[in-house]
Amino acid sequence: MAGSDPPEGMRELYPFLYSGESEIEAVLAEVGRSTAEKAKEIVALRREVAERSGALLAECGEAMAKRFAMGGRLFTFGNGGSSTDAQEVAEAFSYPPHGRPLPALCLTNDVAVLTALSNDVSFEVVFARQLAALGGTGDIALGLSTSGGSPNVVRAIEEAGRRGMLTIALAGYQGGELAELPTLDYLFAIPSSSVHRIQEAQATVYHVLWELTQDALGELSAQEATA
Repeated sequence: MAGSDPPEGMRELYPFLYSGESEIEAVLAEVGRSTAEKAKEIVALRREVAERSGALLAECGEAMAKRFAMGGRLFTFGNGGSSTDAQEVAEAFSYPPHGRPLPALCLTNDVAVLTALSNDVSFEVVFARQLAALGGTGDIALGLSTSGGSPNVVRAIEEAGRRGMLTIALAGYQGGELAELPTLDYLFAIPSSSVHRIQEAQATVYHVLWELTQDALGELSAQEATA
């Protein structure tokens, strides 16, 4: 391809496709270096989160297990990429590859409700209004916000707290506005300024929470069997 005439505009979009062999090798070397660097960053960040929040994660998993054991449900929510993560959290708990299926619902799944509330009321209440309608004491609310300042996530955590729900949030940086909420029971803030690294570490956090919850439920079941 190096010697062919590219279509108009293609050389500007993909210059490496029309470069000499030595330039292509340089591009590939840079891609390899960048990939290795990013891998080191996320490994180091995950270790830092484990050291800082390991005990809190275990405590949160136990608290979630107690709610589930009493018939509680998990409601998850977030925006953009965090919405996708919220859907994955709900799926991990309700349709696990192994272990006990648990009632979990992502509040971004109902497009009709989201658009109705956004159009008729405000986008800031799209999660809070759903929790007001569906949630109650004994349930769990888990919100994700990379910045920690998403207004609709903050409003939802506040509403969940008023209803006696167990409240959990995953954020980045220092936690943003979520860190200031008195109604938030557990906050796991990823200490990074990179959105990509934050979301990668958050994925680790919520999968660990799922495992810890399953373990705690197993212990509760064993205790009941021997009581």
